[in-house]
Amino acid sequence: MPRQKAQSDDLVLRQALDLMYEQGPEMLTFAALSKRCGLSGATLVQRFGNKAILKQKALIIAWDRLDADTARLAGSVPRTPEGAIELLVGLTGQYGTIDTYAEGLLILREDLRDPQLRARGAAWRDQLCAVLDACFAQSGVPAGIGLLAATHWQGALLWWGFDPKQSVERYVEQSLRDFVALILDTAAGAFRETVQR
Repeated sequence: MPRQKAQSDDLVLRQALDLMYEQGPEMLTFAALSKRCGLSGATLVQRFGNKAILKQKALIIAWDRLDADTARLAGSVPRTPEGAIELLVGLTGQYGTIDTYAEGLLILREDLRDPQLRARGAAWRDQLCAVLDACFAQSGVPAGIGLLAATHWQGALLWWGFDPKQSVERYVEQSLRDFVALILDTAAGAFRETVQR
């Protein structure tokens, strides 16, 4: 590949992120990225300083993508329990196959090791749960259901990973439908009990 004279940091970081997803975070080196993007290793070191900074900046781009995807999907779903399911199934599409999901867990490990990236995860959780809470607001379920729904979603992803016989989207959607039906039935039962008192 011929050396390119200039590439934006953003483009280089996207290539670094692709490299991490394809080969694992440990395989992100200045030499490997140099081969990928066509810039010299010395140029990359000059731009990013060290591997830890390079990795962090690339993972921030991944969080930016996830925030944008979440906002886009959140803006397109109705504020109903069905909308909550649609939002979470839409976010599930990023996981793809079992191999992609498993490699993504290595990326998650990197996020958990870095305080700034953990903070991005916590902020995303809050953003997602606020939308999910709004989806259930008129359903008679207790406040805070958004976190419970998001937790169920993440658990469903994990359980699918152990037995990926069907697509992750199909598995997660059915699991979420069962969860939402149980939550709504429980809320309706509690309402009936309150009215009968």
